[in-house]
Amino acid sequence: MPTSANIPHVELDEAGVAWISGTKIKVIELAIDKLTHGSSPEEIHFQYPHLPLAQIHAPLAYYYDHQ
Repeated sequence: MPTSANIPHVELDEAGVAWISGTKIKVIELAIDKLTHGSSPEEIHFQYPHLPLAQIHAPLAYYYDHQ
C-alpha cells in the first residue's frame, strides 16, 4: 500500500520509490524529463496532459528535496 511522502501528490511504495499519487508515473520520470531534456513543467504537461500542473510541480519539488 502506498504511503504519503508528506508532500501533496507524491506517494511512496513499499520499496520507497516515489510515485505521482493516483498514477503509474514515477517521480524520477518527470525529473529525468526536466534534467535531461530541460523540459519546463509546461512542456512536461504537454507530454502528460492528464496531469494537472500541481501534479508536476510537487513531484519535481520532492525530487529536488530528496536527490
